[in-house]
Amino acid sequence: MRILLVEDNEELAMELRKSLVSLGHLTSWASTIEEARKELASTQFEAAILDLGLPDGDGYELVREVRAAKSDLPLLILTARSTVQDRVTGLKSGADDYLTKPFAMEELVARLDVIVRRLNPPSEIILSLNNVQFNATHRQLLVDSRTVSLPVREMDLLESLLRRKGRVVPKEAIEERLFEEGRELGSNAIEVYVHRLRKHLAECGAQIEIHTIRGVGYCLKEQE
Repeated sequence: MRILLVEDNEELAMELRKSLVSLGHLTSWASTIEEARKELASTQFEAAILDLGLPDGDGYELVREVRAAKSDLPLLILTARSTVQDRVTGLKSGADDYLTKPFAMEELVARLDVIVRRLNPPSEIILSLNNVQFNATHRQLLVDSRTVSLPVREMDLLESLLRRKGRVVPKEAIEERLFEEGRELGSNAIEVYVHRLRKHLAECGAQIEIHTIRGVGYCLKEQE
């Protein structure tokens, strides 16, 4: 993520920035409200962490400005103000979360991840081939727009094949997807699940076929 850190304590800001960068987050630092305004005007951020007691005003002011601009930027207040009233004011002003100092870096990162996920949910992943559509996000299979139920392992197998439709999926890759590491497998375990999936697909009218590539793996294609 690209994060804006608004904090007037330079030592703390540098420690925070170093930690966030080490976790892979691009982090810009502003020590005043005015600097933060300039950063927000010139850069697209995925989240912001801001202190309240800033040299040129109160952090609440910046929170209200962001929300007045109809921005849904995830905002996390990080401050030494710890009363219940402070927390209530912070949240009512438009902040998404409120964390008091001193704090654990692990908690800060966890809270940041939560508000970003909540406000920016991942896009749904849709895999399709011919009259088959599989929603990998919600684990929902549709054939001709009708919902079809499959056992868990057959569903996992279909997803693996759909993700590489038209290409060969090695048998070893399917084993890793379907079975826990270290579990003892029967010599024909994969063949059994492929057979079952073929049967389910035929029964529900799916116009796709699983081709066996002997000695290598399997390939999913449109029905000929």
